[in-house]
Amino acid sequence: MSTAAPPADWRRLDPRTVLVTALVVAGVVAGAAIPVTLGLTRWFSLPAAVLQVLAGAVLVIGVAAGADRVRWHRTRYRIGEERVDLHTGLLLVKRRSLSRGRIRTVDLTANLMLRLLGLVTVRIGTGEQGSESTLELDPVTRTEGERLRRLLLERAAAPADGGHREGELAVLDPRWIRYAPVSFVAPMLGGAAAGAVMQVSDWVGAQGDVIEWIGDRFRDTPLLWMIVILVLAALVAGVVGALGLWIEMWWNYRLEREPGGTLRVRRGLFTSRSISVEEARLRGVDLVEPLGVRLVGAARLDAITTGLAKDTEARNADHNTLLPAAPRTRADTVAADVLRETATPTGAALVRHPRAARGRRLRWSLAAVLGPVLVLTVLGALLTPVLLWIALGCAVVGAPVAVVLALDAYRGLGHALSGRYLVTRSGTLRRSTAALERAGVIGWTVRQSVFQRRAGLVSITATTAAGGGAYTVYDADAAEGLAFAAEAVPGLLEPFLEPFLERAGGTETTGP
Repeated sequence: MSTAAPPADWRRLDPRTVLVTALVVAGVVAGAAIPVTLGLTRWFSLPAAVLQVLAGAVLVIGVAAGADRVRWHRTRYRIGEERVDLHTGLLLVKRRSLSRGRIRTVDLTANLMLRLLGLVTVRIGTGEQGSESTLELDPVTRTEGERLRRLLLERAAAPADGGHREGELAVLDPRWIRYAPVSFVAPMLGGAAAGAVMQVSDWVGAQGDVIEWIGDRFRDTPLLWMIVILVLAALVAGVVGALGLWIEMWWNYRLEREPGGTLRVRRGLFTSRSISVEEARLRGVDLVEPLGVRLVGAARLDAITTGLAKDTEARNADHNTLLPAAPRTRADTVAADVLRETATPTGAALVRHPRAARGRRLRWSLAAVLGPVLVLTVLGALLTPVLLWIALGCAVVGAPVAVVLALDAYRGLGHALSGRYLVTRSGTLRRSTAALERAGVIGWTVRQSVFQRRAGLVSITATTAAGGGAYTVYDADAAEGLAFAAEAVPGLLEPFLEPFLERAGGTETTGP
């Protein structure tokens, strides 16, 4: 097969991609080799089984490496004056092209193997939905990746307003790791670990033995204490997992402002990630406080921006996070630096919502708890008294928790105008304080159910092309909320105010 270089204006991926593929497949094959060898010993002697597994491993690795060699030979890319082109494929040739004017992200990622070889994967995206909006160059040298990032993100932008510095805005403080165990990740990982133990034991036909072993350990322990100990063990495993995950994701974290107006987040221990956000596309920030993190006075900071990658991989990689969970004061300081403001809008004094909003949250929370309790009560009366005891326990534990969360959710409601930004806050398990640039609002959606109308409340949603696309002020006073929206973006909502106020029952009015 010819290895002649493509034309001068076209470039190829790094040829070491074949080595990377061979090593990855070899690792997978090595992991499967032992159980496969043991399985073959039922029909063959051990040496014969080993030889067959080695032959199969060589064949699999060779086929994978050969296929990747063909992919490398048939893949080329070009950075033109107007477009970025990528051609790949053997029998079915794919030719994809992105306009350079639409490119919003150039992100660099490198797992441990790529880092050892000095390679990176480059993802060039327009921020639109779907895989067709992203080109992936996997892999190129780190030098080439940095060249592409600078070349494709450079803009002839006017100097930004404000006197905030360029360079480093935030750097990792190892003490922030203390917030990892109080996130929702810890119990999720603990439950996943317990489930994995049971699933793996079932695969090898030893689930009964595992259950019997656990029963022997707690033979003289009351059932309640056994449950408590097992839950604590799962939580400990979850905490360990959360700490490890945090270290992998956020080690070497650094937030920088580069010349030309680009925010760059770099992070990762084994897998390094470099994520760039153009300030010209930044529409605000979202201060996120999950319940456990908020209780210890911390918050994380997300970007509200247009053109950030929106595919599944990007979302799972926390592409919009500018700052991991850190002390709330530090998060506010970074928010001000990112927005080039002297005082952060996320710290603005908010307008409290009417007490009727508190009543709505109390009713929703109690209904969510007492509904299942009612079902269990009915089933208990028809089937077995055990369900009645379960219903009683759920009511005794769930009702106070529901009331506390409802009151906390009400205290979290608020909205305000702070300079160039409108601010809205809501949530309890995940409290969000979003500061959205008023110029970025492209429409309003006003909703009022029958029950809201009777209580004099209204929910108003600012729609935008950035971030989540919608930021809502929940259960505000009707007159106050509409005045807030009209003042936030003058001229946008006024034509719809009178028809909305005249509507009866449940209504919905949407701005342009």
